[in-house]
Amino acid sequence: MRDSFPALATTVTGTGPGLLLAHGATGSVEANFAPVLPALAAARTVVAPDYPGSGDTPVVSFPLELDELADAVVDSAVQRGFRRFAVAGFSLGTAVAVRAAVRHPTRVTALVLTAGFARADDHLLALLPGWRAEAPPALRPQIDLLPSLDISGDLAEVAVPTLVVATTGDSVVLPAGPRALAAGIRGACYTEIDSDHVVMAERPEEWLKPVLGFLHALSPSETVGGEGK
Repeated sequence: MRDSFPALATTVTGTGPGLLLAHGATGSVEANFAPVLPALAAARTVVAPDYPGSGDTPVVSFPLELDELADAVVDSAVQRGFRRFAVAGFSLGTAVAVRAAVRHPTRVTALVLTAGFARADDHLLALLPGWRAEAPPALRPQIDLLPSLDISGDLAEVAVPTLVVATTGDSVVLPAGPRALAAGIRGACYTEIDSDHVVMAERPEEWLKPVLGFLHALSPSETVGGEGK
């Protein structure tokens, strides 16, 4: 019998409407978002779960599936009393965020998608063997999810305000990835930052400016109920 999917270790900080974070493969909320967390928490209540094998979340002994991971990320907010929330995804987390919006349309109010992709291209696939060999065994299931990941069919179903941030100097996810996300999501806003992959660490202020501006501009109907307390 397959083991059950673990509850995700999650921190909650800040005030205001909910903002759920979805980190990248082999990362964690701390590793990917630490430089920008204080500013995000000043504007929103940040719900920050770690995937299996990251942070304090237990390792899994079975392959990860995108639906299950997206549901677990959403559940990390729901179990802490949040009814509705925006989702900010980075890299793999953009696919988690998009799938969460499609599977949970009554909960997800907006998306911020950074350095993301609908499916892994040849460039990213070529990086995976070396990346996997260097990663701790606990994190390899996150890498192993990437080759089969494909949210191309989800994009047209996204019905919430969306900001796509492309990292034009990215050595992991080429700019074509986020550009395709923006093209596929109706009405998506799009911006570019000259940065390598983890832009939140490399250029935090440049990332925060469009992201906080986008979140601030959301209408009351898109944020009401987000605190859920």
